[in-house]
Amino acid sequence: MHRRIYFATTALAGWLVACPVLVPLALAQQSTPAASWRYFAQPPRAPEHAPNVLLIMTDDVGFAASQAFGGPIPTLTFDKLAEQGLRYNQFHVTAMCSPTRAALLTGRNHHSVASGVINDVATDEPGYTTVIPESAATIGDVLKANGYATAWFGKNHNTPKWENTPVGPYDRWPDGMGFDYFYGFNAAMTDQFAPALIENRNQIIAPRSSDYILDKDLADHAISWLRIQRNVAPDKPFFMYYATGTPHSPQQAPKAWIDRFKGKFDQGWDKLREETFARQKSLGVIPRDAVLTPRPKEIPAWLSLGVDERRVAARLMEVYAATLAYSDDQIGRVISELERAGEIDNTLVIYVQGDNGASEEGFRGTSNDLAAIGGIEGDTEYMLSILDELGGPRTFGNYPSGWGWAMNTPFQWGKQVASHLGGIRNGLAISWPERLSKTKGQVRTQFHHVIDIAPTIYEAASVKPPSVLGGATQQPIEGVSMIYTFDQAGAPTTHTSQYFEMLGNRSFYKDGWIASTTPQRMPWSHAAQANQAASYKWELYDLNQDYSQSKNVAAKRPDKLKELQAGFDAAASAYNVLPLNSDFIGRLDRRLRPSQTAGRSDFTFYPGPTRYSDGAFPVVGPQWKIGAHIDAPGAGGDGALMVRGGYFVGWGLFVIDNRPVFIFRASDRPEDTTRIASNKPLSAGSHLIEVEYAQSPGAPLPSAGVVLKVDGAVVARGTIPRVGYTGGDVYVGQMGGAPLLFDLPTPFAYPGKIERVDFSIVVDSH
Repeated sequence: MHRRIYFATTALAGWLVACPVLVPLALAQQSTPAASWRYFAQPPRAPEHAPNVLLIMTDDVGFAASQAFGGPIPTLTFDKLAEQGLRYNQFHVTAMCSPTRAALLTGRNHHSVASGVINDVATDEPGYTTVIPESAATIGDVLKANGYATAWFGKNHNTPKWENTPVGPYDRWPDGMGFDYFYGFNAAMTDQFAPALIENRNQIIAPRSSDYILDKDLADHAISWLRIQRNVAPDKPFFMYYATGTPHSPQQAPKAWIDRFKGKFDQGWDKLREETFARQKSLGVIPRDAVLTPRPKEIPAWLSLGVDERRVAARLMEVYAATLAYSDDQIGRVISELERAGEIDNTLVIYVQGDNGASEEGFRGTSNDLAAIGGIEGDTEYMLSILDELGGPRTFGNYPSGWGWAMNTPFQWGKQVASHLGGIRNGLAISWPERLSKTKGQVRTQFHHVIDIAPTIYEAASVKPPSVLGGATQQPIEGVSMIYTFDQAGAPTTHTSQYFEMLGNRSFYKDGWIASTTPQRMPWSHAAQANQAASYKWELYDLNQDYSQSKNVAAKRPDKLKELQAGFDAAASAYNVLPLNSDFIGRLDRRLRPSQTAGRSDFTFYPGPTRYSDGAFPVVGPQWKIGAHIDAPGAGGDGALMVRGGYFVGWGLFVIDNRPVFIFRASDRPEDTTRIASNKPLSAGSHLIEVEYAQSPGAPLPSAGVVLKVDGAVVARGTIPRVGYTGGDVYVGQMGGAPLLFDLPTPFAYPGKIERVDFSIVVDSH
């Protein structure tokens, strides 16, 4: 009897589910209002009239890049928001990306949330682990707990590298930091044409279509999310964090956009800086008495370059300009969607133009920044031969340091340098049509910092940050709200002091004065350097009288310098800045950080679409082996067995023309591709294909010998003339989104059976 009732009930439930239109008619009399429910959890509700919030951050953009701040690049969306809202000309960040983003998201100083450096150089010190603690809830956490829908699009460089694996842990991925939805990438940078995409926790391979580019894809997904959210939960305000990876290298854009800037930078960086400086004064975004700081002796004068060098450098700047302008144009599509939906008036848009000053890291400029990281620098003759391809899918470029210097007009230095304004002062536009209609288009001069964004959002939303969230007692918010500036142009700043530190470069601001250390390592230097932070000399500037930080008055005011040095020391003790460490290259060593592969030398991988990032792949030494156990099909067949990296740097073991082939690419140049292949086709059936790799010291770069074996017999040998950077994502049984060679069709999956691929690190016993 009970069984019959069970089946009848099940059948009825199935019928009701299959006929949802009938459910309200049949059960209308029995429905109850949500307010009377006793056991269903009541979702949080946002405060009445709480605004939507769109927080935008671009990557590696200097104070003087956009037209809104006198620059040469038309950023029409940013410029429009500045005109219908406010622009801030004394807004500051932390000099590098991960730290700025951690401070932005939490409202706390970057060392306070263990993010004193980018996660690539994390160390075992409280301020430098790059593990944002649970005691530092993000804006996403707080607004989600207060009834907001939350989404994050674009770059995430705040997940520790050893947690960025196909199996997590996911606590510090975006959906573990308060965001309902994430679409973007977990890395410092990614190829715009073949990005390493993540949707929530899932790996995505971008389509290999001729018109695909990430910035458009991000806008498409953001618009789609807005429409879905508005349809499903229209009563919820939204918080969208939109963080582009552009124009950080690789600087890439549609060719039609690059061509728009043809000839626009032929005057060179010296002249461009002068032109920008004049426009800045005309616009009123810098004071009339501001001084243009001189070009540092380490950056060459434009006219000292040869004709071919100038042609290449100008084209690389055209690419950079197109990358920024196109990215901004795609952000404009998201703004247009809000306008179309009638939501823009009550949307607080905060657009931070850059997470640090413009990069000066690519000294000569390069068509392949990954190769440059490994010591294979830009070559004018080669770049001239591919001039029309720069910025396209076959380049991974970065512009020369001189352009970065020009993008930071009128300040000294740039990215990485937290001691000088070129590295830490960025343009900011805030728009909120419903709230700023009477002050739109004005400039605000109050000193503020990226930690002030979170409290500004909380005040705008009438939300109080909780003292306990998710069971964790919360650290104090260290920023201050900027809303007092909305109606009061002349209001004195409420952010009166601030420390800065990055890679040993440091400064301390108080009441218009700033004490700054003199940088010792050039931002473009890849040379190893011991920790020298304690020996840095100090400078002093009166920003009340010297907007651009141009006159060092340390000799005239030793008392003020001593006061500010003491202020830095106190802040360093309070915010986990100590111990100071200026070493950068040495801290790149992955052995300094946790690893899920540490202590193991033998690994087994299986075929599939899984992307093994650096955090999921072993730290390789100078010697390693691959052993691919395969079953070759009777008719033959070609495909990838194991591949690391892609077209710009990487290596792979393949079957091509039914022959085992090992390909190594030290860069994208033809002479840097080494192919070691068997001249004998594989017979049908089981085989063991092996690669033995052994690196040898050399100057300026090491070389490597490779032995290729089939079933234990040597079938080929070869030498790789130079080895640089060899990192990158790993795939087994196929390639990822970016091919190792463009004449190999992606994903180039092997049609035979791959039983497994063994990877072994050879430990030198001597």
